[in-house]
Amino acid sequence: MSYFAGLLTFILVVNCLMLILLILVQLPKKDAGAGLAFGGGTADALFGAGSGNALTKITKWATVVFLLLSLFLGYLQDSAHNQNNAADFTKKVQEKQMQAPAPAPAPAAQPAAQTAPPATATPTATIPAGISGAAATATNSAK
Repeated sequence: MSYFAGLLTFILVVNCLMLILLILVQLPKKDAGAGLAFGGGTADALFGAGSGNALTKITKWATVVFLLLSLFLGYLQDSAHNQNNAADFTKKVQEKQMQAPAPAPAPAAQPAAQTAPPATATPTATIPAGISGAAATATNSAK
C-alpha cells in the first residue's frame, strides 16, 4: 500500500509541475501578465495561433487530475492512520494483560509486636533501677 501511495504522490508532483508550466505558458488576456513575461509568445510559434484552446483544455484536465489525486491520497493517508484507533488500542492492552503472568504476592510485613523481644515472666525485669533492694526482694518473694 505504501508503494502505491508513493507512486501516486510522485504522479501528483509531476502533475503540479506540469500545471505550473501550462499556466505560465498560456497567453494572457490583453497581452499582459506573467504568461507574456515567461515566454507566452513562444506558444504561438510552437503550437500556432489557436494554441490557447488546446492549452486551456490540457490545463483543465490537469487540474481535474490534481484534484482527484489529492483527494484520493488524502483518503489513503487517513485510512492508514486511523487503523489503530482507541478501541483497537484498548483491546491490545487487555490482551497483553491477560498474557502477562500474575505478579508474585509481596511478603507480608511482620507486625511490630512480633519484632519486639518477648516479655519475661519475672517482675524483676520490669522494676526500675531506682527502687531500693528491699522493694525488689519483696516483689520477688511475692511470686
